[in-house]
Amino acid sequence: MATWPSTVSDQLTTLAARTKLLEDRAAAAQSKAKSTLEQDVKAARESAQEQAEGLRQRAEISKDLLSSQWDGIQRSWNEHLAGIRQDNDDKHAAHDHKKAQRIAEEAEADAAYALDFAYGAVEEAE
Repeated sequence: MATWPSTVSDQLTTLAARTKLLEDRAAAAQSKAKSTLEQDVKAARESAQEQAEGLRQRAEISKDLLSSQWDGIQRSWNEHLAGIRQDNDDKHAAHDHKKAQRIAEEAEADAAYALDFAYGAVEEAE
């Protein structure tokens, strides 16, 4: 274990370095978790699409043996899955839009504050 620096200035520098290291590790873990989750979602979607394609191919091969009722169920299921995917994509896009809008509003507020600050500095300089 490293020894704690003796001067307050050195202690502050050491604390700042350790805090930065912790922040970097937390950001990396969060990024990795999100990346891993996105990969899992992608893999699950691809697997579901492969299974659906296999089912469609088997249905096509034995089309004459299948009743029209099963064909209708297959089409209904495919439409249902497509609807769920579209809803998910729509929600994701809406979330991204809201996030971008919030960031833009924060940037605008920061800019207004910076302008007020600069104006105050100019007045003070006069």
